[in-house]
Amino acid sequence: MSKQNQTSTTRHRFQALLQTYPTLNFIVKWIFICLLLGILIGTSSAGFLYSLDLVTAYRESHVWIIAFLPLGGLSIGLLYHYYGKDVVGGNKVLIHAIQNPASTIPFKMAPFIYLSTLLTHLLGGSAGREGTALQLAGAIADQWSKPLRLSESDRRILLIAAIAAGFGSVFGTPLAGAIFAVELAILGRISYQALWPSLAAAFIADQVTLMWHITHNQYSIHSIPSFSYTNIFYVILASLLFGFCARAFIYGINWTSNLFKSMIHYPPLRPLIGGLMIVGVLALLGTTQYSGLGLPTISRSFQEALSPYDFAIKMGLTILTLAAGFKGGEVTPLFFIGAAMGNTLAMLIPLPISLLAGMGFVAVFAGATNTPIACSIMAFEIFGIECLLYTTIACILAFIVSGKSSIYSMQNTGQFKIFKY
Repeated sequence: MSKQNQTSTTRHRFQALLQTYPTLNFIVKWIFICLLLGILIGTSSAGFLYSLDLVTAYRESHVWIIAFLPLGGLSIGLLYHYYGKDVVGGNKVLIHAIQNPASTIPFKMAPFIYLSTLLTHLLGGSAGREGTALQLAGAIADQWSKPLRLSESDRRILLIAAIAAGFGSVFGTPLAGAIFAVELAILGRISYQALWPSLAAAFIADQVTLMWHITHNQYSIHSIPSFSYTNIFYVILASLLFGFCARAFIYGINWTSNLFKSMIHYPPLRPLIGGLMIVGVLALLGTTQYSGLGLPTISRSFQEALSPYDFAIKMGLTILTLAAGFKGGEVTPLFFIGAAMGNTLAMLIPLPISLLAGMGFVAVFAGATNTPIACSIMAFEIFGIECLLYTTIACILAFIVSGKSSIYSMQNTGQFKIFKY
């Protein structure tokens, strides 16, 4: 038998094997797709994180550049108003594409969000990075829908896996990234079909990001009290407060966004006006600790007492930044808000400061995004298993009391949290 015939026979046998065992077919297909996604998205996350470090370092050593935030906001507004109306929704576009697969997400979403986020951080806006990572991932991944001839259901899985890869690689928490992606689209329903591709894509993307020598911030809970009913009571009390904080953030950003839209009808002027307000506030405060991600303050919140109003200032500036139309995301600011609030609560609640900071870190995020399982797993990946009981209670209770809304307004309700409220 010739070599060509042997190759053809082997291929036919392999195809017959895949048809006989559809589960094997599913696994093999998605290994290939997730490998592709992991390499592309992990590389894009590495490039984005590296660029973000550069612009942050430049801002901190050239504080005068914050004065140009209004002009940067105007530039972002003009870019999206005249060239990016179909992608200005950001994460809403991604979630809508998962829920209602139709036309391919425009690739321009990737460069638009990348440049806009870097400009926001360079000029001192208070924003995050997860929104950018998810949009980069979604825009890159969806370009492969047609070449790979994916069905509507497969395209939905592709986008969920891309979100998992983007989240997992930008925070260094691949397991939480996978669960976050499957929790995100529909509240109360997990797509088990997408779970395996999400896990694979998130782990591969995270490893690729690490291969590019990108490091992630490390946080640790230094003191974990022993189990007692008294300590559980204090944990529950703090968790409820974190949930109300998440609810306040959601309400604040929705209310402020609507206010900007109702009072300023020309969209590019919204970030211009918002930028002027932010520059004024930062000038009064005389510090840049609330600009950008605020990672140094997050680290300090686990170690020493902060000003009791740090979390409130960060919340206000983040709401103003994002509601005005600047780009980036909400998650890292939510980490800041939660950790700083936990730090403040340590003045009133007799629990270790690092434990309350860690609980707030994940709980406010859980309440604001309706993703308690992912946030509980994130706590395990970041802080270790020793504190898992306390952080899980915090995530679940914050999720329950934060209300039915979310920072992701396109998130469908597959099942109500407790009641229809």
